[in-house]
Amino acid sequence: MDFVRDTRGRDFTGYEDLWNWSIDELEEFWGAIWDFYEIQSHTPYEQVLTTREMPGAKWFTGATLNYAEHMVGRDEDLDRVAIVGVSQTRPRVELTFAEFREQIARARVGLKRLGVGPGDRVAAYMPNVPETIIAFAATASLGAIWASCAPEFGSRSVVSRFGQIEPKVLFAVSGYTYGEKPIDRRPEVAAIRAEIPSIEHVVHLPYGEGTLPDSVGWDEFVSEEGPLEFDPLPFDHPLYVLFSSGTTGLPKAIVHGHGNILVEHLKNLGLCWDLHAGDALLWFTTTAWMMWNALVSGLVCRAAVVTIDGNPLYPDLREQWRLAEETGATLMGVSPAYVMACRKEGIEPGAEFDLSRIRQFGAAGSPLPTEGFSWIYEKVKPDALLNVGSGGTDVCSGFISAYPITPVYAGEMTGCVLGVDVKAYDLDGNPVVGELGEMVVRTPMPSMPVCFWNDPGDERYHGTYFDMYPGVWRHGDWLMFTERGTCVITGRSDATLNRGGVRLGTGELYAVVEDIPEILDSLIVHLEDPEGGAGELVLFVQLREGVVLDDDLRTRVGRALKDSLSPRHVPDTMEAVPGIPRTLTGKKLELPVKRILQGADRDDVVRRDALSDPKSIDAFVNYAGSRTPA
Repeated sequence: MDFVRDTRGRDFTGYEDLWNWSIDELEEFWGAIWDFYEIQSHTPYEQVLTTREMPGAKWFTGATLNYAEHMVGRDEDLDRVAIVGVSQTRPRVELTFAEFREQIARARVGLKRLGVGPGDRVAAYMPNVPETIIAFAATASLGAIWASCAPEFGSRSVVSRFGQIEPKVLFAVSGYTYGEKPIDRRPEVAAIRAEIPSIEHVVHLPYGEGTLPDSVGWDEFVSEEGPLEFDPLPFDHPLYVLFSSGTTGLPKAIVHGHGNILVEHLKNLGLCWDLHAGDALLWFTTTAWMMWNALVSGLVCRAAVVTIDGNPLYPDLREQWRLAEETGATLMGVSPAYVMACRKEGIEPGAEFDLSRIRQFGAAGSPLPTEGFSWIYEKVKPDALLNVGSGGTDVCSGFISAYPITPVYAGEMTGCVLGVDVKAYDLDGNPVVGELGEMVVRTPMPSMPVCFWNDPGDERYHGTYFDMYPGVWRHGDWLMFTERGTCVITGRSDATLNRGGVRLGTGELYAVVEDIPEILDSLIVHLEDPEGGAGELVLFVQLREGVVLDDDLRTRVGRALKDSLSPRHVPDTMEAVPGIPRTLTGKKLELPVKRILQGADRDDVVRRDALSDPKSIDAFVNYAGSRTPA
């Protein structure tokens, strides 16, 4: 605020005044972000924003830069720690910014030796370890395009993602350790290679047991020295592809640009998360979640980042607090489910661990109950900021957040992020306060996707965000604003599954379940936990005549989902029903069934005459009644 006053002559009375300016004067606000963070541009920008129309807004036209150039710190940072790698597979690894720079330069040479250049795709089936960040930075330095999946994903999930972008190089591990359990991923890597013919080279990071045949070892890959260089690229040149599953079809391949992510993350991590040189960011995530990309951007704020691989609850619930103490974290990410589990266990982190360096706790992925807020301030740290936020893979950033200068109200998110015009809309497109509405964004953000991969005419992109309210981004969350501007998000407004912040597509789940011979049809819903837990994933199956849903079939369904997709796809509850309710056009009634299970009256959410089989909904009404306590 001081910087804007001194350079733009703008004086603000508080956060609300500042936010209004950031929305009303988008061009001036984002230009100020560019200057405040001294973004390194090889050629200057000509215009901050071409148009406010969505979709179609173009940012910082004419500028050329490279995201990776901003990851390596400044010369005064060279002796500072850049990455701390904590793993249950191998001993702790620590890199300074000087060592990080050297490894990026070597990896850049290695990629060029494998024929990688601008526009080529590089994929990683890798855990959250320092080498994954190094490979990503080297990829970005060349103008190649990155994508990653966690090794916990089965080959089917990986192929449905990486197969769309046709990578030239695959980074992979042969296995890893989860707690004390060794996990062998060699069969999955073999299946991925067999299903994606574009892969010309595999780079194997020795990790866990075994090796990968016909691959380049990591040590050989980084064996040659080279200069630390960064190709200048257009502002919206693709940086990476993130995958977000919807209710139908393949996962959406969302393309994010170099400059788009850079300015968005500098704003969010620098201002919301208050990250600076010398800070340390600890937030458990896998490489499949957008939080990994956000974690990596701690480096563009010149902070150290802590990579964690393995079971975050091993050997016990206290492990994350131990790591915060050991690594000197200044910002610690905590999932609402983890907070509530620690509270239930009676853990008192503030008394048991030295958390004196922590200034802020970040929480995301699901709602945090009021009791969780109280526990953080009473049992963890009374003078830290609890920042409960909400964002999305689609923008790889946040919509709702707190700031160091804003108050925190128990059970509520503080408010809209700077530069993000968030509202709750009713069905007619009118803003509402005090009642649930569709979360929308009314003005463009730099990190709205550059495009979807292989989406001719941007048809899927447009249909995903702009089909309900033309020219206004609809995100797919239920949101309620209070009179004082705080807000509450209660869950998804569509049928997309959301487990701990990771969106799971129902379409790819159905493909696995309905491939089992005994199952004719299926429907799945996710019921959020108001107490902050992981919620309940409920799978309904229509069985072939004479088949019974016994323990053996339940086990086989769970194993098929775990092996083909991921452990997150395994349902908590499985029920047999006579039939799956569908509309006259064949669409499964996922959202109406979810609302019935949440207590809504059938006639309020579905019309029988709109169903291909009007009686098919009755079993779900009966099931919902059987779950309701007397």
